[in-house]
Amino acid sequence: MRKSPWAWIPTLYFAEGIPYVVVMTVSTIMYKRFGLTNTQVTFFTSLIGFVWVFKGIWSPFVELFKTKRSWILITQMLIGAGLGGVALMIPVPFYLQATLALFILLAFSSATHDIAADGFYMIALKDSEQSFFVGIRSTFYRFANIMGQGVLIMFAGYLEETTGNIKFAWMITFFILAGIFLMLFAYHRLALPDIEHQSEKLDKNNLNKTLIFNDFIDTFKSFFQKKGVFLAIAFMLLYRFGEALLVKISSLFMLDPHSVGGLELSTKEVGFVYGTIGVIALILGGIAGGIAISRKGLKFWLLPMALCITLPHLVYIYLSFFQPTNFILINAAVAIEQFGYGFGFTAYMMYMIYFSEGKHKTAHYAICTAFMALSMSLPGMLAGWLQEKIGYEHFFIFIMICSVTTWIIIPFIKIDKNFGKKEKTLDT
Repeated sequence: MRKSPWAWIPTLYFAEGIPYVVVMTVSTIMYKRFGLTNTQVTFFTSLIGFVWVFKGIWSPFVELFKTKRSWILITQMLIGAGLGGVALMIPVPFYLQATLALFILLAFSSATHDIAADGFYMIALKDSEQSFFVGIRSTFYRFANIMGQGVLIMFAGYLEETTGNIKFAWMITFFILAGIFLMLFAYHRLALPDIEHQSEKLDKNNLNKTLIFNDFIDTFKSFFQKKGVFLAIAFMLLYRFGEALLVKISSLFMLDPHSVGGLELSTKEVGFVYGTIGVIALILGGIAGGIAISRKGLKFWLLPMALCITLPHLVYIYLSFFQPTNFILINAAVAIEQFGYGFGFTAYMMYMIYFSEGKHKTAHYAICTAFMALSMSLPGMLAGWLQEKIGYEHFFIFIMICSVTTWIIIPFIKIDKNFGKKEKTLDT
């Protein structure tokens, strides 16, 4: 009997979102609360982000060994164990080295889970079902962001306040995370349909390993033979340059005391600002961006969306210069910036789809996402060092100056004027 996609798609994509937000966002706030400098926090967490840059390299090997369902279950078990390991290592004297090693394990497991889950989605559903559930999977991935950036951080902040022990608070938070993930693993053992036959798959792969390897090489070669590839790579690396600097510093800025230029919010307040108000604004911006492109096309909206992803950074210049204490005002400023980011990021995603069109489009899109990850990790590694050298006020001004790199490259990007437009249907 065929299992309903409703039984596993929401939980599968919720599980896909949690480890990414934990490794890239929750860890940033945790290390800040443990007393690490901004330079250390941004360098270490951005370094871990390089795992997602290289996930395209081992994605063919996920196809070669075991089924996608098996990989999903294995990685969920590893993620649950890794989260529990982080909790156990927080109290020890060498917690930094131990937790960083575990976060790298979590990143590899998460990236492999992404590959397997997305592949499983494509083979388990019919084409019509894939179109229907694409919004569902995206929604539950966003719920994972709210859970990670909002609920978990607010919970950790609540424990900080009630226990007075910061490390204990985060240890409990990670133990709960581990429990949630192990329950997801147990549930998916029952809920995921067993649609792949391991023995048949292995026999096929044993006969075609050379063919698969050659196809893997050809895929990379064909990507770099695309017309305008180096301009496209420059676009993918520069479009979010300012955002890459900002995203690593914004929560640290909120946590830092007034004396060093921050807003001196509590952990619980930061969780609320970015995990609820910020994520909701981001989702609304993404929805608005999708509607806009469907009506006028990507070419029409590319420059306006580039302005929308960069100009709202001005709110951080305001926040750093005036250091307001009004919590509603701070939330409004973050909502404006996140809405602009969500709206502008739509153009980036659509351009990657556009550039990936043709043979090997799935693999080429994966390569584009690798450049996307690189565009965030490289600037992020230096963000904390730069901020500590020049201060928050000048750092946010520098981000606005960096926005020029996004605007300059736009006129050189060639896009079909009809790409992204929703096809009009004739009334009968």
